Amino acid sequence: EDDFQFLLCEGCRQESPNLKLLTCLHTLCLSCLRKNKPTGQCPVCQTVLPQASGIPAMDNLLFANLQARLKVYKKIVNTVDLFCGNCKQAGEFWCFYCEEFLCTNCFEAHQRYLKRESHEAKRVVDIRAGSAKDFLEGTRKTGNLPCSNPTHKGQTVSIYCKKCEKGLCCICALLDNEHASFCDIRSETQRRQEELGTMSHELQQKRSGFKATHSVLQDEAAQLEQAQREMRELIRERVEHLVQLIRQEEEELLVLVEKRQEQGRRELARELQHVEGVLRRMEASERLVEKMNLYATEQEVMDMQPFIKKSLEDLQRLQPAPTLDQVQPRNFAECRARLQAL
Repeated sequence: EDDFQFLLCEGCRQESPNLKLLTCLHTLCLSCLRKNKPTGQCPVCQTVLPQASGIPAMDNLLFANLQARLKVYKKIVNTVDLFCGNCKQAGEFWCFYCEEFLCTNCFEAHQRYLKRESHEAKRVVDIRAGSAKDFLEGTRKTGNLPCSNPTHKGQTVSIYCKKCEKGLCCICALLDNEHASFCDIRSETQRRQEELGTMSHELQQKRSGFKATHSVLQDEAAQLEQAQREMRELIRERVEHLVQLIRQEEEELLVLVEKRQEQGRRELARELQHVEGVLRRMEASERLVEKMNLYATEQEVMDMQPFIKKSLEDLQRLQPAPTLDQVQPRNFAECRARLQAL
């Protein structure tokens, strides 16, 4: 359970079949998105959602498919509803390609008629003895891309057309002369994975700059609080030596200090919120790319990579605010001037 906590909604931390992938690369369920619709922002990092409805169109196919595969694994581990898909007898085998349980007789027929195919079937007891990651690795290997052309049913996509940026089966590539500049689909899948990995690595390096800005802003907030306390004390010490006629001036100065401190606190809070949101987006992007590398099928890579790439490019364009060598308390110059005049 601990290994797959990342499949939960990042808002309510509950399992959901309807997970949406936001442009900031956080994953939320429809319930959380509907609750957060009035703000129009990601509840995790406060990034503005571009969709007017507040509901992104991009499903997190990776997480949804992993949940479905893990449900099959839980059935095997708990020995629940393990019936042969053909004759409804007790299922003793699982075919990763057909995604069905098979009894012993149906398994023997399955092996006899599909011996030349790449169907991999394992005993249920062997799967139960292994780990969830082992089971997912088996499902990942059989996740071939089907051809989108309805007349080529059963054909596997093995060629990538760089012109139209989509996968093709061999028949499509031979018959349609509009396509050109082909490459192997697995080479394109590998290239996309490597591209995401490179972008993620570059973001890791940039992340240090945002962390430095975050640290400086936190120090500045602490110094602002300290400066506010010191200024209040200084005002009280000096005003105590004045006559009753200037008590009103004392109160005005205190009110002004509070106002300036609140103004500075709000400014720092906005800057901190922005930087923390960017850091959360970067963490989400690293985590998603890592899980893509570990668990994504070729179909999921082909469907999700352009969307994730665009979000990573948006992150790469962000720059941390320049940090100052020495943080100075803000907003108390007017207070000091009036105090000196008094």
